[in-house]
Amino acid sequence: MSWNWSEVSSVSSPFFNPGQAKPQGTEWAARLIPGSASAGRTREASPGALRDYLLVTLNWVLVAEVCLRLRVAFPHMPTFPGLLRSSSISPTLLGVALLHGALIHLLSGAGGLRGAGTDWRKQMRSVSMAIFWATLVLSAALQLQGFSVLEAAAVWSAGILHCGTLLGRRWAEREGRLRSLRATRGTRNVLIVGAGELGRRIADYLDKHPEMDRSVCGFLDERKPLGNGVVGRTSDLAELARAGFVDEVIVAAPHDRNLTLRVLHAARRLRLDVKMAPDLFGCEPTRESQSMGSIPLISLHEEELPVRGLLVKRALDVAAAATALMLMAPALALIAILIKLGSPGPVFYAAPRAGRKGKPFRCYKFRTMVRDADDLKEKLRKRNQRSGPFFKIAHDPRITPIGRFLRRYSLDELPQLLNVLKGEMSLVGPRPHPLDDVAAYAIEHLPRLDVIPGMTGLWQVTARRDPSFQTGMNLDIEYIHCWSLGMDMRILLKTAGAVLRGSGD
Repeated sequence: MSWNWSEVSSVSSPFFNPGQAKPQGTEWAARLIPGSASAGRTREASPGALRDYLLVTLNWVLVAEVCLRLRVAFPHMPTFPGLLRSSSISPTLLGVALLHGALIHLLSGAGGLRGAGTDWRKQMRSVSMAIFWATLVLSAALQLQGFSVLEAAAVWSAGILHCGTLLGRRWAEREGRLRSLRATRGTRNVLIVGAGELGRRIADYLDKHPEMDRSVCGFLDERKPLGNGVVGRTSDLAELARAGFVDEVIVAAPHDRNLTLRVLHAARRLRLDVKMAPDLFGCEPTRESQSMGSIPLISLHEEELPVRGLLVKRALDVAAAATALMLMAPALALIAILIKLGSPGPVFYAAPRAGRKGKPFRCYKFRTMVRDADDLKEKLRKRNQRSGPFFKIAHDPRITPIGRFLRRYSLDELPQLLNVLKGEMSLVGPRPHPLDDVAAYAIEHLPRLDVIPGMTGLWQVTARRDPSFQTGMNLDIEYIHCWSLGMDMRILLKTAGAVLRGSGD
């Protein structure tokens, strides 16, 4: 096996101190799903069956139109007395198209895409066979009703078109869904329960197939010693999942019924997706939700993500950031000149910040402090006016005169529009904290890192002057729970008002 287990010897987050006390219960460890508490959120329905019927009808109209034009071009060609008459759209034609679509739908057993996890080759084979049998039945039925052989040939021509269009629709929807999921959830962190041969094979497959967008954090195993990828026991699931920003648990210990049930119940409370790799004793499965090579996986629980809403949020971020940068280019150039003239040092300050799942990134700002501000921070930490792991003091001596003006109107934050374009930040979300502040997080604070940070957020427009770190943390978690596009719009409008009033510090 080529898996390099030295790289996954520990799943613990660099911000997690295993020795610190944990809160009661497991709510603090649950993965946060944006908008999970929003009222009126419903499951997205798939209009696949309606699209299939529409495509089948359009294919029949196309076949009819071609046949009628052939009659015009070749007057001696035999006529179509029953189905294809003087018009490409007739009640008879529409009835046959509806019947053809209904047969395909019933024989395939699925009106649309079952999901990105469905085996692609089996789905294509199932739809192709459904079209073949539906076309055969319809052709035979029409001939029994007295329709001509040429009209039966038209039925098979429509069937060929159905194969291309219906399979093409499924392929396009599958690829679009996969791209949407990758764009909204990124690489998924996975814990494997069971470090036996089956679990190792799954980990090895994921290591060799990066297109699966999964990263193995390690194994949970009740019997094997810690090390060689084994990072804990199933009783450690809450702490390890929270500290490692785990999204999915794969159970590879199917013989232990009690263990599987414990993991399933715990993972549901933690809002983690759960899949199981059953031991089929060498048999080939007839149905599966997903497979990793020769290993079938059955989905036991899957959290619903607001994929469409998050895609719209990302599209708005890119459009707004690009437009703002173009319109404000002269003002940005003027600010850069003033900073350069006001004090020695670079124009921009690229500070390391903790992004989604704690991943560090360089957050851009206009420099508002003296060049050695980071070195002076530790000397000033005893004057910190904020509670918890967050540093803020009034009348900070490190701030330059031009920097004070930029901060008052939040102009120093404008370069973060570049972070928005890069996908490291959003216009709205929890503000990204410095790495040294995040290093002091308690484990129950880590859920705020489940989403992409933002240029502004709920805390900034409701309690910016509140010195309590816990207040800001509660507001950030409330924002994630109650997220919606309308909420983002309201926060942006309130932010614009605060900027115009010059309420920054």
